[in-house]
Amino acid sequence: MPGHASFHFNGEKIAAAALHTGLTGPRLLELALLRGEAKTGAGYTLLVKSGARTGRSAEDKYFTAAPAQVERIWLEQNKLLDSGKFDLLWADFCRHLSDREVFIQDTLAGADPSCSLKVRIVTELAWHSLYSRYMLRPEPTGREPSPDFLLIDCPSFRARPERHGCRSETVIAINLEKRIVLIGGTGYSGEIKKSVFTLVNFLYPDRDVLPMHCAANQAPGDTTDSAIFFGLSGTGKTTLSATSERELIGDDEHAWTADGIFNIENGCYAKVLNLTALSEPEIYAASTAAGTILENVVFDPQTRQPDFADDSITANGRSSYPLSAVAGASSSGMAGHPKHIFMLTCDMNAVLPPIAKLTPDQAMHHFLSGYTARIPGTEQGLTQPKSIFSACFGSPFLPLHPEIYGRLLKRRIQETGAACWLVNTGWTGGGYGVGKRIPLAVTRALISAALSGSLEDCRFAVETGFGLAVPQSVPSVPGDMLMPRRSWQSETEYDAAAAKIAGEFSDNFARFKRS
Repeated sequence: MPGHASFHFNGEKIAAAALHTGLTGPRLLELALLRGEAKTGAGYTLLVKSGARTGRSAEDKYFTAAPAQVERIWLEQNKLLDSGKFDLLWADFCRHLSDREVFIQDTLAGADPSCSLKVRIVTELAWHSLYSRYMLRPEPTGREPSPDFLLIDCPSFRARPERHGCRSETVIAINLEKRIVLIGGTGYSGEIKKSVFTLVNFLYPDRDVLPMHCAANQAPGDTTDSAIFFGLSGTGKTTLSATSERELIGDDEHAWTADGIFNIENGCYAKVLNLTALSEPEIYAASTAAGTILENVVFDPQTRQPDFADDSITANGRSSYPLSAVAGASSSGMAGHPKHIFMLTCDMNAVLPPIAKLTPDQAMHHFLSGYTARIPGTEQGLTQPKSIFSACFGSPFLPLHPEIYGRLLKRRIQETGAACWLVNTGWTGGGYGVGKRIPLAVTRALISAALSGSLEDCRFAVETGFGLAVPQSVPSVPGDMLMPRRSWQSETEYDAAAAKIAGEFSDNFARFKRS
């Protein structure tokens, strides 16, 4: 009979057929297998599929808020859901949950205790509960939880557009006033982490804290020598931050306070397409370790070995694992102010150099522009790279206007003197379909040179396309590749492509010039 168990939030009783609260990893792994949600992979990984949705459903995300909150929301990027429609959705979610067996994790978002957000995550799938436990920090045992937000993740729920005011059967509804997040109609686990990230993006700026869509690492054991890597999914954040030469702080979401940086998460959610032990040994080792969740990854039915080169399910196959699975990762998730800021752009038009040193004004221009490419699979329906401007290198997760985050970043740079670099991890010698992707070894060599300080001894020249200062020579990097105009077979064609993109930069940036 439904409704035999219940939990409370904001004084409201929410019923369920059965509750599992705070289960640890081994038990959740066991239940995911027993319930038929997953299969055992080679090395005792957990093989799961998310269903029809294998990427984020960006067009199905909505905000409901009090009038004062609505005034702050960046409506150019975000959509609103009427409070009455949300109430109907909430009532239907509660009815749906009443005959479901659910899993509850009380988690903390944010390694810095003074900034952490308490989120109670309720899921109908055991592997989603395990994912939540990997990606965030479980509340310390013995402490009575008092969640700041409630997040309910229910893939079997189907929204009704005519009743709930949404676009499709899939819905991600964030009610900032009631402090509730509802995720329905999708089994893609990434919606959980990105919903939490969206919450901190709304809350942190009021606390003088800058939330950032970036990876971070530091020199081994040295919290005074950290670096951050801005970028959209697929542009290299995880790959470039996870290296044996540096200590990983986190691969995707961080925040910057007056005292330093901290990881919002406690785990990694890595893209694994074409992952190999040779090219990315740290990520490969963690992705094939016991207990790691492999989501939408093709595997051999007999040996259960993953085939990371096969994108027949999606180009967005993922591995999820706790940060502790990465050898030598930071145990605290915190560091001092970054010495270096890398802005990763996947330029599919091949007009930007592999690396350029930015002035503070240029850094702000590129941060607010967020020029890059969306990579296939990261969003539902995306099948090839698409050139975009994603403000702050994370516009899908920004509830507030980009200028708010931009002003915070500018102040932090001015206060700390961090060196800023633009790094193109995209194409060279011609755009997508003509040129080739910049080799990972080249990008690694350029970033290592910047981190070591050796680029400071280089001679820089200003390239003609965008006025960027580019080193004239770097060991292990072909000279022609450093200046994109020289890497094209036709400099005339480069000039035309660069002029086109420069015009798009100008048109896009006009949005931020307020009277």
